[in-house]
Amino acid sequence: VQLQASGGGLVQAGGSLRLSCVASIRTFSNYAMGWFRQAPGKEREFVAATGPNGGNTRYADSVKGRFTISRDNAKNAVYLQMNNLKSEDTAVYYCAAKFRDGYSDSVPTSMYDYWGPGTQVTVSS
Repeated sequence: VQLQASGGGLVQAGGSLRLSCVASIRTFSNYAMGWFRQAPGKEREFVAATGPNGGNTRYADSVKGRFTISRDNAKNAVYLQMNNLKSEDTAVYYCAAKFRDGYSDSVPTSMYDYWGPGTQVTVSS
């Protein structure tokens, strides 16, 4: 299984970015997907998660109302739309996949099976 995130970059505060993550998983619709981030000198933290069917979305309090997670199971892809970006959003963003074996819930913890290599997001103030 491979996960490849893309879409990171440099953006001014108040701007937007859309991250994408494509998974090489045969049964992508059986996996919950999540986004995490790690800023320099800090621990990795949960950002957003979605269940296998795109429902049960969850967000960290720090991004609620600004970020939106979505997925397209036909494309084996999960997205993170990030609006009104702040300097504190600067981090490496990782996508992750967790096999749910028929369960529809999302997973707001770090207990994922597979992780991608990350994409850098830098927000300038």
